Amino acid sequence: MFDVPAIRITRRNDQEVSQDGDFVLYWMVAQRRLVDNFALQRACWWSARLNKPLVIFEPLRCDYPWASERFHRFIIDGMADHSAQLAGHAATYYPYVEPRLGDGKDLMRALTRRACVVITDDFPCFFLPRMIDAAARKLELLVEAVDSNGLLPLRAAEKTYTTAYSFRRGLHKMLPDHLGDTPMATPLDDLHTPALAGGVLDDILKRWPAASDALLKHGDTAALADIPLEYDVPAAPVTGGQVAALERLGDFLDDLPAYLTGRNEPGQNATSGLSAYLHFGHIGTHTIFRELTAREGWSVTDIADKPTGKRSGWWKMSDAAESFIDELVTWREIGFNMAHREPDTYDKYESLPEWARKTLAEHADDEREYVYTLEEFEHARTHDELWNAAQNQLVQEGKIHNYLRMLWGKKIIEWTETPQQALEIMIELNNKWALDGRDPNSYSGIFWVLGRYDRGWTERDIFGKIRYMTSASTRRKYNVDGYIRRYNKSPGQLGLGI
Repeated sequence: MFDVPAIRITRRNDQEVSQDGDFVLYWMVAQRRLVDNFALQRACWWSARLNKPLVIFEPLRCDYPWASERFHRFIIDGMADHSAQLAGHAATYYPYVEPRLGDGKDLMRALTRRACVVITDDFPCFFLPRMIDAAARKLELLVEAVDSNGLLPLRAAEKTYTTAYSFRRGLHKMLPDHLGDTPMATPLDDLHTPALAGGVLDDILKRWPAASDALLKHGDTAALADIPLEYDVPAAPVTGGQVAALERLGDFLDDLPAYLTGRNEPGQNATSGLSAYLHFGHIGTHTIFRELTAREGWSVTDIADKPTGKRSGWWKMSDAAESFIDELVTWREIGFNMAHREPDTYDKYESLPEWARKTLAEHADDEREYVYTLEEFEHARTHDELWNAAQNQLVQEGKIHNYLRMLWGKKIIEWTETPQQALEIMIELNNKWALDGRDPNSYSGIFWVLGRYDRGWTERDIFGKIRYMTSASTRRKYNVDGYIRRYNKSPGQLGLGI
């Protein structure tokens, strides 16, 4: 019981288990959920093997890059779910929200002095890999990182894939060996180790108090007021956490056929709306896949015998289901493949394919009709009302409609002095405002705008052979008038104070 595939487990140091420790510590930093979580399952395995209590430690520092009320509130909503779900459970839940810069210093060291082993999440992006490596070097007990990012284990692919077709074909070859290795839905239900003895954490909790009930109240931003965050990025009008994620999944699957016909229509709410929950780990790919395939009446024996690399047909599900799986698995996990295998360059301009860098360089001196600054972009002060509406949606809601997100990036290329500057602006705006930013998947989207995973097209000014998109063509394809009316307001009208 609680066995996790070895390919998903990585030792992050050469230390051993401390048999004299008081508990097993799960350091929850990326997969912030209690269901379908291989890392939590591995922590349960150690707890059962050592017959030691389990402590689930979910910290939130206040100095991560782009730290803001928006991201804090979304993460803390998830903490509130966990606090309610684990009330009375033998496992100890310890949510810690750093109240002031530096207050959390030495907390991890203090906790691990009492621990037997540390299990954490293997997430190949943002500052998390560096943070885990730094901690693992300092700690004097075993640290394991567990991959619960997607259907395909990060280490299953032996190369970096450069096109969606090649990755899709690779998935068709590799996935059948891993689809049967699913995480336990609710591993804590089967954990029967003793509860933590009273007083073990008293000195720690005295110095580093757990998040208060007031702070854990869903949607309450007043309790965040004393934490040093970027308050020009307010909380988005959406609730974070595992409960909201599962509700959103159910609503989406109830109307799945609409996804096939309406996902590119800005005026329709046909997309899944799950990307932010996936980014913060409030829901996992295995949960989504299980619920989808249950509704499809699908079995792993239904898949095609040979890899095809095609968007549809291999899974042998409905057209809507296969279209969604291509986004959820192919397009999401190709970004994880890049971030895992190219950790030093996945977010750098130099990681673009050679043909893309070459054609952009050849057109670097082309005249731009419009050039905008970062501030003008951020405040939606361009001449293009559709682009402005998309930027205002990002500021207001923490997301941009999927199709318009591509157009949003293409126009930034067209309206900046260099493609390198365009990349910097896209990353800054996306990571500052988007709930699903700072993620391998969102970096894939940004770099796709500049040619990653794409091919050469008709050569044009500024873009060279990079795929070109226009607001005019988008208007011809889709009804955007309602979208523009809804979002094309000034930041002041939106009440966001920037």
